[in-house]
Amino acid sequence: MADKAKSIFAMKASDLFIKALENEGVKYIFGVPGEENLDFLDSLKNSSIKLVLTRHEQAAGFMAATYGRFTGEPGVCLSTLGPGATNFVTAAAYAQLGAMPMMMITGQKPIKKSKQGQFQIVDVVDMFQSMTKFTKQIISGDSIPSLVREAFRLAKEERPGAVHLELPEDIAAEESHEPIFHVPQNMRSGPNHLAIQDAAKMIKESKMPLILIGAGANRKRTSEALAQFIDKTKIPFFNTQMGKGVVDEGHELFLGTAALSSDDYLHYAIDKADLIINVGHDVIEKPPFFMEHGGKKVIHVNFFSAELDQVYFPDLDVVGDIASSIRMMTEAIDHQSHWDFSFFQRVKEEVDVHIRKYFDDTRFPMLPQRVVNEIRKALPDDGIVTLDNGIYKIWFARNYKAYKPNTLLLDNALATMGAGLPSGMAAKLFNPDKKVVAVCGDGGFMMNSQELETAVRLNLNMVVIILNDNAYGMIKWKQEGMGFDNFGLDYGNPDFVKYAESYGAHGYRVTSSENFTETLEACLASEEGVHLIECPMDYSLNHEILHERIKNKAKELE
Repeated sequence: MADKAKSIFAMKASDLFIKALENEGVKYIFGVPGEENLDFLDSLKNSSIKLVLTRHEQAAGFMAATYGRFTGEPGVCLSTLGPGATNFVTAAAYAQLGAMPMMMITGQKPIKKSKQGQFQIVDVVDMFQSMTKFTKQIISGDSIPSLVREAFRLAKEERPGAVHLELPEDIAAEESHEPIFHVPQNMRSGPNHLAIQDAAKMIKESKMPLILIGAGANRKRTSEALAQFIDKTKIPFFNTQMGKGVVDEGHELFLGTAALSSDDYLHYAIDKADLIINVGHDVIEKPPFFMEHGGKKVIHVNFFSAELDQVYFPDLDVVGDIASSIRMMTEAIDHQSHWDFSFFQRVKEEVDVHIRKYFDDTRFPMLPQRVVNEIRKALPDDGIVTLDNGIYKIWFARNYKAYKPNTLLLDNALATMGAGLPSGMAAKLFNPDKKVVAVCGDGGFMMNSQELETAVRLNLNMVVIILNDNAYGMIKWKQEGMGFDNFGLDYGNPDFVKYAESYGAHGYRVTSSENFTETLEACLASEEGVHLIECPMDYSLNHEILHERIKNKAKELE
């Protein structure tokens, strides 16, 4: 009878894998299947999960990671063995460093009996050891439910990141009798009450406290808790690049974004502070400030204790669920009459003047400040901008105000090129009713430009802006700043308008700064299609604006 009961519930291992993914709430799988995935693909055919076929595995990984960034649930991507799996490497690092929950599923040749020798064989599990939280080969169909459950648990657990499962061809085809695992509700522990009391005492005794919002604060519930804390205490705040939008940057107490590590106007406020309440600090981001012995005090508020180094050694750790910690601190602290934020206010006023200076500049090719301003004006508060990696990322970090969480998606962790377009596509899939603009440099765009076809095939309504300077502009800026000659960074580009049209997208070439505004507004007003706008750029003022003028002007604030 026992054998008969088992046979009733038997199913192919690949079917069981899909059932386990459905059990975890997976809605999309992004990827490029190969012959080793054919059982898996056949099982997926009748699933509630939608397959999003991409043109490159790297793009599939970027889309899965971005989905994880939005939802807090692991995005899933699929590839075959060998070259398909190796194409996931950059995306794995992107998710792991950026704390984005993501699961990679790769195929493999049969492991019990194979007649193909070492053809296409790479030790994929070992390859992913250093850039995932969990990597495992499935050696039995019966282990699929437990491995999927464990992989998802680890991918979501703080700090979130990438996980990987390898499904060999013969394992996918065998039968299994194992049931699906229950997905329990995850409850994060709260902070120690003594730590909250110590934090409250330090904050009350400070004279010029500041709040820093980092990447780890970009979690559900944390945004509301932080806004309440700021409104009650009236302590000014700033953020890192990946902390943008956690609290509304239109708030009167917002000082700016630490887009550079030093010498920006904002850093004169940071230097004056005697206490920084550092919420969600992540060492992956470039340091927004440097600690010195005998200098300002720091309270580290995070899911885990601080990682210490020569420039970061907090005086107090408040460890536990960030939202819970902030709510308890809000109850323990009121606005203190002895706090003096007048210097911070002067810095804020100077930052605002500096940022607005080139907003209306009419020169062409366009300055990045004008581009940033026009995009901000054209988009609603909940519109989403996804960035590739380039010099323009600094201008968006400094000048673009994000009013809601996850409305400016930039990568300040791996800082890879090629993610802007796939990230924008995933953002639109998850937010079909919101306006989405992917901003890419010409270099980064061409690294995954083939995904225009994917966007068109998916009937996505989105805007892609290519900032074209016919060069790797970020490195040219560094080259100039270090006193080197201009060498080795210029290239040619295709006709981007014809390129877009060849995929079935709409293409536009900007001819003036006014024309950029008109074109952008028209594209955003359209209710269908992928719209690509090529915008010639002038980055010649980068060095002057970001360094020399800041140093000279900031001294006047003293």
